[in-house]
Amino acid sequence: MTREAEIAELVSAARRAMAHAHAPYSRFAVGAAVRLTDGSIVTGCNFENASYGLSLCAETVALASVNAQGRFSDVAAIAVVGGAMDGSGAAIVTPCGRCRQVMNEAEQMAGRPLSIYCATPDGAQIVEHTVAALLPHAFGPADLGITPVRKN
Repeated sequence: MTREAEIAELVSAARRAMAHAHAPYSRFAVGAAVRLTDGSIVTGCNFENASYGLSLCAETVALASVNAQGRFSDVAAIAVVGGAMDGSGAAIVTPCGRCRQVMNEAEQMAGRPLSIYCATPDGAQIVEHTVAALLPHAFGPADLGITPVRKN
């Protein structure tokens, strides 16, 4: 599979996940897809809560699911797609600060740079970011002397 096809597949998975968002308060759906080193994809969507502060972002849901499978160090790339549930707007959504911090953790624990693909809700426009560009001067495991642990 070509690099372009892999990116399109990852964005498509994020778009499908977006359709499952539980966002009755903001009416803003976000889907995320995480590609692992073996090519498999794990998805997540935002999950809001009436108390707002307990809501979960799509990226965090997807990365927590990866971790629950014991695969946190296998993260290779992430795609994020979001937009209004009524279909209005076509902006490219980037991860919030909390998600950027979680992505930094994933990158440091994976021991490899991660590509973050942010796309319009229809997937027509895709912008590639690095974790460092999204979260410059990040604090993470390395700052605490923690190095990646490979699980066999």
